[in-house]
Amino acid sequence: MNSISRTNSLRQRLIEKNLDGVFISQPENRFYLSGFNGSAGYLLVTPKLAILATDFRYFEQSGIQAPDYTLFPIAGKTEEWFPRLIGDISIKRLGFEADNLTVSFGRQLTEALHKVGSNIEMVPVDGLVDSLRVIKEPAEIDVIEKAVKISDQAIEYIAGVIQPGMTEKEVAWKIEKFMRENGSQPLPFDIIVAAGPNSALPHAQPSERKINPGEPIVMDFGAKVGGYASDITRTICLGTPDANFRKIYDTVLGAQLTALSLIQEGVTGEAADSYARTVIKEAGQGEKFGHSLGHGVGLAVHESPRLGPNSPDILKSGMVFSVEPGVYIPGWGGVRIEDLVTIQDGKLKVLSQAAKIGL
Repeated sequence: MNSISRTNSLRQRLIEKNLDGVFISQPENRFYLSGFNGSAGYLLVTPKLAILATDFRYFEQSGIQAPDYTLFPIAGKTEEWFPRLIGDISIKRLGFEADNLTVSFGRQLTEALHKVGSNIEMVPVDGLVDSLRVIKEPAEIDVIEKAVKISDQAIEYIAGVIQPGMTEKEVAWKIEKFMRENGSQPLPFDIIVAAGPNSALPHAQPSERKINPGEPIVMDFGAKVGGYASDITRTICLGTPDANFRKIYDTVLGAQLTALSLIQEGVTGEAADSYARTVIKEAGQGEKFGHSLGHGVGLAVHESPRLGPNSPDILKSGMVFSVEPGVYIPGWGGVRIEDLVTIQDGKLKVLSQAAKIGL
């Protein structure tokens, strides 16, 4: 990771936004810019300064992980340390991450400045660093591919051990245990294992329900390596699937394969979504596909770009995102198939290699 070049890119954004500095509080953005992965800390970036503020627990760690940043010790109340952090720095307009900073903490920062007679204007900004993260560097994609490999292996593993009578929770634990034992950091999101009618809930939580033969089983999970996530979904059926399962599964698979064949650099998120949605609509299941086709994946499991209706995001080389159409029928269940992909040299590359073992 080149924190200097990333920080300099942020400085260019400050000029574009007419800001004298920015206060970074979002954990993924803090890690992206500095390399520091502790759970508490803030960055202050100006045209000339790059400061990492954290408390005693992480001070030594931050010095090792963020050598390009000047360290500032946080101690005491906000009204004590925040004015000291700003100090004599010449700042008139200071940006802060409005989509992350709480109203309460934002008020504390403003009041701390007022108490010392500062006239600094706190300016809310959105997506200042997130927009830099959209295009992945080759090293980032390499790490994501390592996370993808672990989740691919987990699909192969669970397909060999899952049996009727197991509960959703049992299956979820086996998946998590396998990924942790094979190199994953703490998982980027809670595993979904949903069988039968539960699989009609796109974000179902694993329950004590036992899995039965012949019903859809949706499994959605990801690994994490070096802070970067993977995301994969497979839908399977134990035993002999009925005609309805075959029909729904073939519809979703056809929608996904169509999208994968048509997505390329330059198309919008809306257009990408329409490739799959059209197939599902033509099969008479349009109203049963209620979420977007996909989302960016990186340090966060949901980030830009967004592939969905009305999304103006332009898909570009270096982006990493999911392609995950689904059909959900209350009382019966659902089918979702998800792969993680990237665009390289203008063309789509599918990163996920796990078999689509629906039948």
